[in-house]
Amino acid sequence: MIASLPRSAWLRTATVLYVAAFLIFLFLPLVTVAVFAFNNAPYPAPPWRGFTFDWFVGNQSSGRVGLFHDSELLGSIWTSVVVASWVTALSLAVGTANAFLMERFRFPGRQALSVLMLTPLVIPGVILGISILSLMSRIAEFADAEFALDLDFLRPGLPLVVLGQFSYIATIATLMISARLKRFDRTLEEAALNLGASHAAVLRTITFPYLFTISVTPSMTELASPLLYLTSTIAIFLNPCTFLMSCLVVAIFFNASSVAFSLGPSAKINSADSLASPFLAKAWSVLRV
Repeated sequence: MIASLPRSAWLRTATVLYVAAFLIFLFLPLVTVAVFAFNNAPYPAPPWRGFTFDWFVGNQSSGRVGLFHDSELLGSIWTSVVVASWVTALSLAVGTANAFLMERFRFPGRQALSVLMLTPLVIPGVILGISILSLMSRIAEFADAEFALDLDFLRPGLPLVVLGQFSYIATIATLMISARLKRFDRTLEEAALNLGASHAAVLRTITFPYLFTISVTPSMTELASPLLYLTSTIAIFLNPCTFLMSCLVVAIFFNASSVAFSLGPSAKINSADSLASPFLAKAWSVLRV
C-alpha cells in the first residue's frame, strides 16, 4: 500500500488498532513482570503485597540480599557486558565485510556461500553450541598432543561464548547490512571517485554513513545476545566449571530453576517467562528468592 494514497476511515482505524494490539502484546508482559519486581512478596506474581525496594537495595531484617549487594550477580552482569562488546564489534565488522562480498562481487559459488551463511539461523542454539565446543576441544587436544601447545582459549570459557554468540549474530548483521547495501545508489560513489576522492574517502564519507542507520538494529541485538541466547551459552559451557555462573543469562537460568523447584508449578511458569526479557528488573525479580 502506498502511504500517500487516501485511505478510508475504517482502514485507518483498523491499522491503529492492530498496531496498538501488537505493541500491547509485545510489551505488556515485560512491563508487568518489571512492576512486580517491586512487589513485597517472595515471588514475582500476584497478588500485590505492597511496594518495596528490598529486592534492589536489600533488607537484613527480612533476609533479602538485594541486587546491588549481590556480588555474584553484579559480576555476571559485567561479564555479559564484556561478551556483548566483543560480539558487537566482531559481528559488525564481519557482517559488513560479508555484505560487501555478497553484493559487490561476483564469483563461482557465491549463491552456495550465501545459503551456507544462513545455516546458523536454522540450527538450534544447543546444537550450535555443542558443535562449537566439540570442534574447539578437539583442536585444543590435538595441539596439546602433537605440538605440546596449551590452547586454553579453545576450551570451555568466555572466548567460546563470544564465538558462539558471534556465529549467530554475524548472520543477522550480514542480512540486514546486505539489504541496505543493495538499495544503495552506487552512482554516488562513482561521482565522488570521478571528482578525485580515494576509495577510502568514499567509504568513510558516503557508504558507511549510509549503512550506519541500519547497523544500529543488529548492534542492539548483539548487545543483548549474552542475555537472550541461553541454550548456546549453556551448551558451550556444558560441564560445571568456574565460568558457569559468570554470564548473566546462565545465572538467571540456574537461579530461576531453583526458584521453580522450590515454589511449585506456578513459579516454573513465572521463571520461564522471566527468561524471555533482558530487562534487569525482570531478571532480578526471579533471582531475588
